[in-house]
Amino acid sequence: MTRYEFLKSAGFSGGALMALLTSCVRESDKYVDALTVAPEATATGTATTGTTTTVTTGTATGTGTATNTGTATSNVVGVITTEELNKITSTKLKIDLTSTTYAKLKTVGGYVVVSGVVVALSKANTYVAATVTCSHEPKNRIIYSNNEWYCTDHGARFSLTGTGLNNNGRKGLAVYKVATDGKTLVVY
Repeated sequence: MTRYEFLKSAGFSGGALMALLTSCVRESDKYVDALTVAPEATATGTATTGTTTTVTTGTATGTGTATNTGTATSNVVGVITTEELNKITSTKLKIDLTSTTYAKLKTVGGYVVVSGVVVALSKANTYVAATVTCSHEPKNRIIYSNNEWYCTDHGARFSLTGTGLNNNGRKGLAVYKVATDGKTLVVY
């Protein structure tokens, strides 16, 4: 029985369930994937070895050396097609990931603050976004640090889902949905 199944059988649901799931996630729990906005990316490509050509479609795993002659999206989880990205309405923010202005978003743990929104690339290789305004006191001091949201003024801490992790963070934090096609990131 997974931790998720156990908590559901104990009667937890909604925000309480999410708070418990994100409070101490172990590698074996892997229900963090349920928090991503889009499905995992799949790889489609052609590999050539000597005179043999292999075409693969699906999720790529394994070891070896690969040569890429095209444009690559890093191993970010949740990459969707540009067509799907363009269907998203009520966007708060669009970021051009190819711009050097946002180069920090290509490194795990890197974050930027744009138009009142903090956007980061989490340890799970997913983009996350939250308001820059802390709920403890309305100051624009939220940053991404150590795989959580952190207020530099009074030390309020929040999970990536916005749940407060200490007394100063007890009111929670507004977080946003994020989607990307690898070139453009949309916060909505």
